[in-house]
Amino acid sequence: MDNLFFESNLYLYLILPLLILIARVIDVSLGTMRIIFVSKGNRIVAPILGFFEVFIWIIAIGQIMGNINNFACYFGYAAGFALGNYVGLRLEDHLALGNLLIRIISQKDANILIKNLNEKGYGATMVEGEGSLGKVQLIYSIVKRENLPKVIEIINEFNPKSFYSIEDIRKVSAGIFPSKSPIHNINPFKRWRKGK
Repeated sequence: MDNLFFESNLYLYLILPLLILIARVIDVSLGTMRIIFVSKGNRIVAPILGFFEVFIWIIAIGQIMGNINNFACYFGYAAGFALGNYVGLRLEDHLALGNLLIRIISQKDANILIKNLNEKGYGATMVEGEGSLGKVQLIYSIVKRENLPKVIEIINEFNPKSFYSIEDIRKVSAGIFPSKSPIHNINPFKRWRKGK
């Protein structure tokens, strides 16, 4: 009898809240990814993720409603939500989906920076401008999110105090991006490829 009571309490106050936590981590992570795919205009993946997100959420909320007096389930639900946001953002960083616009404003001669970007396979466009301290050069470069750390490294090598801003881009019609395949590095004429 005592053993049955112990097993029942173990399930109600440890295993069930842990299962709810895991379900919430999965459904909130899927929700984060769904929002990212919606913002990128992906009409196929977003609804599929939405289906599984809501399906898992219904299972988790059903367990909460079935154990309405169990505070441990509430804790598992809330902790799973918080952890799910973190996991979803980490997944998004890991997948590095989409393209970014980097806008750099330089008072130094930006030709060196453009040359360095071009040598590494990144396209760049320069425009002359006027800032509060005089003439400046604006450099625009569209890069794949996965390449952002490399591009920032190139910018910091040019000028560690560079001013730059980064924006998400929904769609790019063309551009110059570094080739992913090591096969392209063998033939110097295939170094550049058209963006999608």
